[in-house]
Amino acid sequence: MRPITALFLALGTSLAAGQDLIKNRDSTSVEIEAFLYASRVDSLLQQAFSPLESATQSDSTLVKSISEIHTDTLKKRLQLLDAKTPLNIVYSPVLEQYIRAFLENRRSSLETVMSRSGYYFPLFEEVFDREEVPLEIKYLAIVESALRPTAKSAAGAKGLWQFMFSTAKYYNLEVSSYVDERFDPLRSTTAAAKYLKKLHSIFKDWDLALAAYNAGPGNVTKAIRRSGGQTNYWNIRPFLPRETANYIPAFIANLYIFEYAHAHGFPPLKTQMLMAQTDTIRIQNTIHFEHISEFLNIDMRLLKVLNPAYKLYTVPAIKERNYVLRLPVDLIGKFVSKEAEVYAFAQKKFEAQQPPLPKFYKMDSKVRYKVQPGDYLGKIANKFKVRISEIKRWNDLKNDQLKAGDRLTVYTRNLEPQLLSNSKAATNQITRGQTYVVEQGDSLWSISLKFSGISVQNLQDWNGISGKNLKPGTKLIISKAN
Repeated sequence: MRPITALFLALGTSLAAGQDLIKNRDSTSVEIEAFLYASRVDSLLQQAFSPLESATQSDSTLVKSISEIHTDTLKKRLQLLDAKTPLNIVYSPVLEQYIRAFLENRRSSLETVMSRSGYYFPLFEEVFDREEVPLEIKYLAIVESALRPTAKSAAGAKGLWQFMFSTAKYYNLEVSSYVDERFDPLRSTTAAAKYLKKLHSIFKDWDLALAAYNAGPGNVTKAIRRSGGQTNYWNIRPFLPRETANYIPAFIANLYIFEYAHAHGFPPLKTQMLMAQTDTIRIQNTIHFEHISEFLNIDMRLLKVLNPAYKLYTVPAIKERNYVLRLPVDLIGKFVSKEAEVYAFAQKKFEAQQPPLPKFYKMDSKVRYKVQPGDYLGKIANKFKVRISEIKRWNDLKNDQLKAGDRLTVYTRNLEPQLLSNSKAATNQITRGQTYVVEQGDSLWSISLKFSGISVQNLQDWNGISGKNLKPGTKLIISKAN
């Protein structure tokens, strides 16, 4: 898993000149100027603020600087944190420099993340308590995504917990043409908790489990071996990938700042909506956010914030998966009491829509493909209906060169479209001059979904229909004869 760590780890890993963070392999020696990079990435956290966030920022003249806090005070506070958590929180110069850099250079960004935490942290705590994961690990999501549920990394990791596709599939997070459950706060947090528990069962140490979450268990195992068998994170840190060497200090620095926010002059937490002020309802028929917004008089932007997993802003209804819509509590009763009207309203909107809804495709299982003589990436990509860039990313290919006998990992689509609940039959192949006999409950829109490439307007034009009302038994032309 390769998370979005630029927002925080860039402080210690990305100097413009590319200078080395760790000097002489000493895990406690870091040059403070490396952290000056923070000011260049502050704007990343200021993008796409949601309605959940408060725009209020503290007056800089009232902020107590970390430089006023003596190192001995910091050590005592870290000892108190260490005493109440199963994590290994110990003072080091590296950690102190991270804390100082975050507080001095990223106050505005931290206030933004704090405003988001009021919404997401109660959910994290509930899931972690159920899965028996230390509650303090909720701060890991700050390093991973800055608490942005739709965060995406250049490597393809997505969501609050930055799951790669293969790990998401393993932990039952669905990815389809309509839905990416890596963006779903509840499902992705549950998957993250299960993954962290699995890593802890391997290393018997939460610090190493966190390192493995970032670098993969293989890299942590190698670092343990290269360190001569050490099993303490700080002892194996010089042997970890650079990003992971900075990962745990960034995590602990955020934990400390949140726990001692008041002592460092951060304003009281302000969150415009709490998770407890929302609830979910299972969707029976496919519906678009615009239909919900119009019928319930709710802001589309808020719907998107509350339901980030729906890529097309459409909640699909299929038999294999229960999809839910999250709404403010005061609108749940209105939706339930008028559910039939809501779906009828959505149906009319869909019937008038051009073009019709896209088909629902699942991203299916992993395939191990053996490269054949004459194969090249474009040919293999066409075979599996994926992109060349995806094959290269899945297999860490640096160039386009392949050799016969190579094994490639490919994540395929399920190319059989699954029906949404609004349609009655699978998409059919059309022959010239073909007709269709209207059945009870049919509409022009539902008929158009049964035949690839046919729209409501086509059916109206070919059959001289001005309205949308159909009588059972009516024979419709569904393709031109020429």
